Amino acid sequence: MKYQSICAVEGVKAWGMKEGKYGLALIAAEGTAAGVFTENLVRAAPIELMRKQIKAGKLEAVIVNSGCANAYTGKQGYTDAVAMTEIAGNALGVNPSRVGVASTGVIGRYLDLPLITRQCAAVAPKLTRSKAAEVAAAKAIMTTDLVEKHALVEREGFVVGGITKGSGMIAPNMGTMLAFIYTDAEIGAKALSDALKLATKRSFNRVVVDGDTSTNDIALCTATGAAGKVKAAEFSSALEECCRSLAMQIAADGEGASKLLEIVVKGAKKEDDAEKVARTVIESPLVKSAVYGEDPNWGRVVAAAGRAGVKFDPNAVSLDISDGKKKYPLVKSGEIMADLAAAKKAMGGKRVIFILDLAQGKQEATAWGCDLTERYVEINGKYTT
Repeated sequence: MKYQSICAVEGVKAWGMKEGKYGLALIAAEGTAAGVFTENLVRAAPIELMRKQIKAGKLEAVIVNSGCANAYTGKQGYTDAVAMTEIAGNALGVNPSRVGVASTGVIGRYLDLPLITRQCAAVAPKLTRSKAAEVAAAKAIMTTDLVEKHALVEREGFVVGGITKGSGMIAPNMGTMLAFIYTDAEIGAKALSDALKLATKRSFNRVVVDGDTSTNDIALCTATGAAGKVKAAEFSSALEECCRSLAMQIAADGEGASKLLEIVVKGAKKEDDAEKVARTVIESPLVKSAVYGEDPNWGRVVAAAGRAGVKFDPNAVSLDISDGKKKYPLVKSGEIMADLAAAKKAMGGKRVIFILDLAQGKQEATAWGCDLTERYVEINGKYTT
């Protein structure tokens, strides 16, 4: 495969570098742009800046640093975020108002602007369109991530590619994640924004690692238009597929995780109802702990669903468990059907799926997360020290 994510899009160039825990990535591509951001009241400085700059609907580059979140840093933090756009703009010959900025790392620490300036000067001359460039950029933005995360969706006449980072402080309303998505489709700013919001709702906003909503979540999507106009529905579908792939990779790489957990809720009256139930179950510490222990405790799944704020008849629900290959019944229309040995065996791999049917309608939604292990506590117990 020549490309695996963003550089599959004509006009996209990238590179990045990492020095210890401090990294910097640059991505250059001109086009229509849209963004979605954290819903946390405590928003990082780059988020506050980008909420303003994205209104123009245009980007020509993105600069991203890792190691310092530039969050809860007051007026100086905002000034530093603006300085980052200027640093990148000067290095790339781009107007700073057309530069996207994002940060990830420790909250409550100020940026080392001399370091960022030096790293940007080292990265900018290396910008290129290659698989190595995608890897360099993806690695540069990692924090506690164990693996880089790429996605590429190829459709007739256009492509959508993205990179992301995210491992901990992950909860609906966008977790501590950064995502940078590019497409060669030609699409207007409003249509792009609408498509990104829907794709985010059905992907990034359905990922839970630990239930904490970050200060720095951002997903930016830039459409270069090199491939010409495409059907809106086809583009929206491709964008959602790309975001879903990235979201699942975040869940699988959750801090301390040993298993990817997937909750599929069917038979709801509304998609929002199915989403509420799926999100509630996926964030349950009891469910996540049971998955880690390979304990098919279906009672925890049903109990979590019952506190989601969605009305359904508990005696009508059905619940299955799967390893992605074979499905085993646990509950059928309220009746216990579980074969404990088979159910436990289904939890022995790297992926555990619960399929919950509420028997109320025809709508469904899926959420992703991971198990809860001792390693999560080890990672976060000494995060800043």
